[in-house]
Amino acid sequence: MILVDTSVWIEFFKKHEPYFTELRELIEASEVITHSVIFGELLQGCKNKAESDLIEEYWRNLEQINKPESFIEAGRLSSSLKLMDRGVGLIDAVLIYHCRFNNYRLWTLDKKILKLLKKNEIYSL
Repeated sequence: MILVDTSVWIEFFKKHEPYFTELRELIEASEVITHSVIFGELLQGCKNKAESDLIEEYWRNLEQINKPESFIEAGRLSSSLKLMDRGVGLIDAVLIYHCRFNNYRLWTLDKKILKLLKKNEIYSL
C-alpha cells in the first residue's frame, strides 16, 4: 500500500502532472491508504466548501489507517531517532512510523522525510 503525503495530494487536487494521473491510477487500483492527519492538513487549507466537500469525499472512499496508538508509537520512534532535532514533527513521524512498521511506502515531496526513509519505504515516479 502507498501512503500519500499531503504534499502529493495538493499537487493532485491542483491537477498538476504527473501527480494527478499517477495518483488517480493508484486510487483506481486500490493501492492508496491514508491517515486522518493527512486529510486534516488538507482540510485545514481549504478555501471554500466545494474544496472541503471534495477532500471529504476522497477521505470517505479511501482505505484508512485506524490505529489510535499511532501517535504514541510515532512519539517513541521520533524520540529514538531524534526526529525533532532533524526538523521533523509528530505528524511526519506518524507517517514514517506507518511506513516502517506496516510495510507501506510513502509518496512525499518532503525532502526532510525522504532523507529519513529507507529505499523500500519510498514510492516515487
